[in-house]
Amino acid sequence: MMRFRHGFAGRRLKNLLLSGLVLIMAGCSDEGAHWNGKDISGLMPDLEFQLTGTSGETMTAADSSGQIRLLYFGFTSCPDVCPTTLAGLNNAINQLPDDLQDEVTTLFVSVDPQRDTPERIASYVNFFGQHIVGMTGSESALRDLSKRYRTTFGYEAPDAEGNYQVSHSAAVYVFDARGNARLLLRPGLTPKMISEDLATLATEQDS
Repeated sequence: MMRFRHGFAGRRLKNLLLSGLVLIMAGCSDEGAHWNGKDISGLMPDLEFQLTGTSGETMTAADSSGQIRLLYFGFTSCPDVCPTTLAGLNNAINQLPDDLQDEVTTLFVSVDPQRDTPERIASYVNFFGQHIVGMTGSESALRDLSKRYRTTFGYEAPDAEGNYQVSHSAAVYVFDARGNARLLLRPGLTPKMISEDLATLATEQDS
């Protein structure tokens, strides 16, 4: 067993070892909660936008202040990824205790403003439950917003009938009640895993 020598050198060695132990313990306590999604705290800017809602009204992040927000970029003509993602988010929210479900809102941002009118977006998001809000904006506003969160989107060449696909990220950004970016949900997470993260975040902000 290591014994500390008496005198200055011994005290110094003891203090160094104790300081190291404190740092190790502090590091362990700073790990915080285990997340299924990727922790992006401090890596992304706060939630901020100005877009058009399904009733034609201007919408900002302040409209859902106090809520956990799930930000997802997509479009209503999306054949598979968008409906699968939104259905999964709805499933995850519905797995939360009843008193926590109303603390979560999904923000669906259509990056296809040419086809996605407010009325069309409204009909689309209503299919995915009550905890979802749809919106869109000018292409320039959408470009600025996607750039803010380090993503992008693009339009493929239209076919003979004028139909075209839109490429976009499948990731979901999670913001806490204060609008701070907290998690990035990538494809592959189950609704149960997402629900666990949302419950942890909701419990954290209520404590």
